[in-house]
Amino acid sequence: MSKADNMLSILWLLQTEKKITAKQLAEALEINIRTVYRYIDALCASGVPIISDAGHNGGYSLLHPFTEAPLFFDLNEQKALVHAAVFAQEAGYPFGTDLMSAIAKLKRYTNEEQRQTIDRHSVGFEVILPPQDPALESFLQEIELSVANACTLQMGYIKNFQLNVQTREIDPYGLVHWRAKWYLIAYCHLRSEIRSFRVDRIHSISRTDATFERPQGFSSREFFLKNLLPETDEQEQLISVIVKGRMQAITDLCGHWFLGHAVVERTSDQVHFRISEQFVHTHVPHFLLSYGKSIQVIEPAFLKERLVAVAKDLLDYYQSS
Repeated sequence: MSKADNMLSILWLLQTEKKITAKQLAEALEINIRTVYRYIDALCASGVPIISDAGHNGGYSLLHPFTEAPLFFDLNEQKALVHAAVFAQEAGYPFGTDLMSAIAKLKRYTNEEQRQTIDRHSVGFEVILPPQDPALESFLQEIELSVANACTLQMGYIKNFQLNVQTREIDPYGLVHWRAKWYLIAYCHLRSEIRSFRVDRIHSISRTDATFERPQGFSSREFFLKNLLPETDEQEQLISVIVKGRMQAITDLCGHWFLGHAVVERTSDQVHFRISEQFVHTHVPHFLLSYGKSIQVIEPAFLKERLVAVAKDLLDYYQSS
């Protein structure tokens, strides 16, 4: 381990033990005892209150108030970090190796009772997300580093389901993870505007020598959500959509990523939405078809017609293929 890792390890061991000798520290960390003395001196010089007791029952210990300092995580904080790591790993977090190394250190330098408690709370805590393409990891790492260092990137990008690769220069502003997909929010030099790009459609990516200045106070999350949902400033463009159905289906509709933002009122078996007429024609029929016979459209009448048309179009497609 590095010097910093060893010094942190000594701190953890001092915090979890009432008293420990230099020999015990050397054996635990598999380092020379003289190296332990140097690290102890360095920690003391940095302000860590280490007490040294000589004699038969001597050893090193920490001054009591320091053991309660916020540098150390309590049991609930340790458990929360382990649980959060499970979510991050399943979401395709690009620094997974470093994350698991940190969790391993957390478990290694806590006391036995806390370690057993953490393990008990970890058993049965599972997260299931669609599998991530391992090839994305290098792209995500490069993007994250370029965001932090404000480096302009050159990117080969495949738009939608096209075959040709477009080359673009972008200024990366941030990464967003939404519905099991990673999105890059960046200023596109080709379009001269801020846009979002799906990371799984990136064909190649490389750092350039150019740098950029990120807009003050810019939020990738807010930009993504604003462009995801339709504009609703002009209230006259909104129309009522009323759907009736089984309670579980209605509850699920109210939690839909798009429809949930348009709920006006709901009962146990009915929900009232206010949605732009354009979206009722285009997107809403596709959302509702997946609920099958568990729901029924009450109004508007043309939405029923659109549902029939979309279903018929699918029927014709598969009958002719």
